[in-house]
Amino acid sequence: MLTVEQIMASQKASIETLLGLTSKAFEGVEKIVELNLAASKAALAESAENAKAMLSVKDAQELMALQSAMLQPLAEKTAAYSRHLYDIASGSTAELSKTLEGQTAEAQKKFLGLVDTAAKNAPAGSESAVAVMKSAVAAANNALESVQKAVKQATEAAETNFNSATASAVDAAKTGAKKR
Repeated sequence: MLTVEQIMASQKASIETLLGLTSKAFEGVEKIVELNLAASKAALAESAENAKAMLSVKDAQELMALQSAMLQPLAEKTAAYSRHLYDIASGSTAELSKTLEGQTAEAQKKFLGLVDTAAKNAPAGSESAVAVMKSAVAAANNALESVQKAVKQATEAAETNFNSATASAVDAAKTGAKKR
């Protein structure tokens, strides 16, 4: 049986974990807000520069050259912004996943301890029920590990695809700018 102290310790640990996860989530939001403020300031300054440059254009050919010159940096900046945003999101997700994996491992360990305690205190003849319970716990742990591995592989594949798409978009913008 669980004692009052064990229950209180478990509740305290759960609250500390929740507060830690909330703090990590807010850190991610703060980083996104900072990124958006910096991007907005840069876009405003760049827009002013571009407006001045457009006002100084003397003919259509110069206008086309100016538009081409603006297109490539815009694509690169958009790709950099997307990359930075993705890095923030994936970093936050990785930290949350790491914490949750640690909590899951601890919960599994405690549950196995309870099963072992129950097995030791079980009446004679209940060995097969205890064996079934331990087998079910082992199967659940294996399933959880498989899911965690699949999520990790999917995340890695998504990151690879994101990097590839970003590089393709920047290359396409460069090619388009050169053709003009």
